[in-house]
Amino acid sequence: MRPEGYDYDTHSRLAGPLTEPDEAAYRVQYTSLLSREPHRIRAVLLMTLAPLLTGALLVYLVWPTHWVAREGGDRWLVDLDITMLVSIGLIELFMVVNVLSVAHATLVARDPVPVVPESGTRVAFLTTYVPGREPIDMVRATLEGAVRITHDGPLDVWLLDEGDDEAAKALCAELGVRHFTRHGVPEWNRPKGVHKARTKHGNYNAWIAMHGGDYDFFASVDTDHVPLPNFLERMMGYFRDPDVAFVVGPQVYGNYQHPVTKAAESQQFLFHALIQRAGNRYRAPMFVGTNNVVRIAAVKQIGGLYDSITEDMATGFELHRRRNPLTGRHWRSVYTPDVLAVGEGPASWTDFFTQQMRWSRGTYETLIKQYWKAPFSMPPGRLFSYTLMLVYYPMTAVNWFLGILSCFLFLWFGASGTQVAASVWLMLYSDAAALQIALYLWNRRHNVSPHEPEGSGGLAGMAMSALSAPIYLKSFGEALIRRPSRFVVTPKGEDVSPDRLLTFRIHLGWALLLGASLAASVVLDHTHVAMRTWAVLAMVISLAPVAVWISTRVRERRAAQSTVPAARPADGTESALAAPASVSGTPTGGN
Repeated sequence: MRPEGYDYDTHSRLAGPLTEPDEAAYRVQYTSLLSREPHRIRAVLLMTLAPLLTGALLVYLVWPTHWVAREGGDRWLVDLDITMLVSIGLIELFMVVNVLSVAHATLVARDPVPVVPESGTRVAFLTTYVPGREPIDMVRATLEGAVRITHDGPLDVWLLDEGDDEAAKALCAELGVRHFTRHGVPEWNRPKGVHKARTKHGNYNAWIAMHGGDYDFFASVDTDHVPLPNFLERMMGYFRDPDVAFVVGPQVYGNYQHPVTKAAESQQFLFHALIQRAGNRYRAPMFVGTNNVVRIAAVKQIGGLYDSITEDMATGFELHRRRNPLTGRHWRSVYTPDVLAVGEGPASWTDFFTQQMRWSRGTYETLIKQYWKAPFSMPPGRLFSYTLMLVYYPMTAVNWFLGILSCFLFLWFGASGTQVAASVWLMLYSDAAALQIALYLWNRRHNVSPHEPEGSGGLAGMAMSALSAPIYLKSFGEALIRRPSRFVVTPKGEDVSPDRLLTFRIHLGWALLLGASLAASVVLDHTHVAMRTWAVLAMVISLAPVAVWISTRVRERRAAQSTVPAARPADGTESALAAPASVSGTPTGGN
């Protein structure tokens, strides 16, 4: 259920009031975020200076006169110097690309102008259910929200049940919801492809095959997302444009009381508040499966939702490569900042890491299997926009690896690809970082979350992005060796996965390596402020989730112990031994 105390009503109308389309051949219209700002010059300065200074740092570090020249040294050490130089150059280059991406999004981000939906369209509202993996009470809340949705035309609510569950069928009968299952149908439960068994896209494609022809559009939310009554009212109008294949909205987490959930929602700020809005500039924001409306004719044209661990992104990518056969123009998509469904986010580190692993792995699969087709079938601007979105995970993963590699080579062997003055490096690095953070904070004014307080800096989200890098690297390695991936339903409600020390094995492994390297540098006298600073920062990032987990457990135990009533002797008098000496708040071991 949606938590109380948050202004969802206002946030469901962030794009502005509904308007009547004023032309016969309607096309989606947009307003620029930057044009609405009274202090645009500040933004322009940040968009200009942040990439320039970051680029200046790159040029300074790899300038030929700063290269290390070892005369008469061992060849292996020269090779390590070259490796260091290349690593440093790539790290700084990726940083420039990342800053340019944010600056570009700041410049071109825009919102669609909402219009009144066309009456009479046939819509099916879909959500899925996996018995045993998702609580039936959660399904009830979602379906109860769905039956309250208003629409000027035929609207049916469907539950796509993976297990043909009796409780689910009874719930559907109670609420007047239509029930569908592919359970026990061999052609809809195949080992791979569009009807792959035990996958979300396989479930949807089975429904499309059976009932898709009865409707013009399907709207959908994840099982944990409760839609607002104006869900279709705020999304359907854009389909007056015949080339719009799908419309998507932002993802927000209603279970906002969990520390991990709060930070996880904040982490998504840049994507939902800025990058997706920049996608509107090229008529190609990414398909997000948590809440959307899709033109059934468009998804049928590509053979159904794409077979991928992240079927939403892969499906959107395929749609944006294709043309509408009725108009000859490329299919388009629309991102609305309106918050029209409230869901559940990962409430434990285990579930958060699993989510990040799946999202990053899906991106790598799109790059490996689909991206090479895009230059031959996708408009240049759209390809540019997708490229900036898709390179985030691999750049973050490779940057983490190269940063650790550089620290390791210097702290253990004294390798140094470039020799620069520590004071100049620190000045350029700190100034570039300050401008990057300033650009990030300036964009926080466009935040779409109804949960984060106005004026919050989003530091928790920045930290979550940093400490996810080791997860992205592991996922990247598995993608390169083609290790099989599988779709995992994120646990919901009371089924949250417990955290254990083993949850943080990847981060602890990196922290151990970095700690040993710092100790070795002291013994071997390999000292440089930049390399040691990098090593310390990387070790802090590696240990941060463990520290947060431990501190959360301590607070929870203290809170639990403070609610236990004091023991009383049989005669009812107060006992001096009522408070046990063991109440210290110290954890007694991992789960």
